[in-house]
Amino acid sequence: MTTAQETATRDAWALDHTFPSSSGTVRWAALGPAHAPPVVLVHGTPFSSYVWRGVARALAREHRVYVWDLAGYGASEMRQGQDVSLAAQGRVLTELLGHWVLERPAVLAHDFGGCVALRAHLLHGARYARLALVDPVALAPWGSPAYRLLGAHAEVFGQLPANLHEALVREYVGSASHRGLHPAVLDRLVAPWCTAEGQPAFYRQIEQNDQRYTDEIQGRYGELDLPVLICWGTDDTWIPVERGHELAAAIPGAELRVIEGAGHLVQEDAPAELTAELARFLRTAG
Repeated sequence: MTTAQETATRDAWALDHTFPSSSGTVRWAALGPAHAPPVVLVHGTPFSSYVWRGVARALAREHRVYVWDLAGYGASEMRQGQDVSLAAQGRVLTELLGHWVLERPAVLAHDFGGCVALRAHLLHGARYARLALVDPVALAPWGSPAYRLLGAHAEVFGQLPANLHEALVREYVGSASHRGLHPAVLDRLVAPWCTAEGQPAFYRQIEQNDQRYTDEIQGRYGELDLPVLICWGTDDTWIPVERGHELAAAIPGAELRVIEGAGHLVQEDAPAELTAELARFLRTAG
């Protein structure tokens, strides 16, 4: 196999199943042995399950790994009037766990996915065997001035010429990496937001999300009664690593692992280190 073929094989990522959730059709896939211990991966914004591809394939050697694109993200349905808020995503995750007939899977969640997983557990009764949070949105305050500007004027930004919109999204997504994203990876992450449906969807998800969705659960982190791992990149400019220490202090028994040289997209900046930490956590008894 040539180098180009190897790259294409490695980067291929397709979600071959659909689920009619309460917030639209979401696409999902499962990797690994059917009867292996289940692991559910949850991505954040403005990403897709693609950011979990390497971790998912590595963990699939010993686990049944479920991946999905949040409603209104990636390959999932995008439409006008769609509820893609963090509240909606928490409900969708709970619906998916029922669809997959998973009673106590391990859940690994990144960025907004952390809030989604926490809301599903604390507000909707979703049960997990253990929970890993990677640079999660979980503590107030959050949302940069630029993020708030985009959300406050979603209708205006949604009308940008396509080339200006793409440039904005590229700059925004690229800033999540400390080491810089491979051009092919950046292309893949940006592409869903650059279609006729994707451009308004990009601003829609920003417009609908605000701090109240973490405010509703932040005071309940002390109720978490399961093994929790928190991983954080030392060079995360979106959410500083100090928040990781605060979150670990708020969750009884939580374990914090700091990953040197990684930005917000730890999966891209330090995939080997992150995968090793997650695999260790999944193997730990208790």
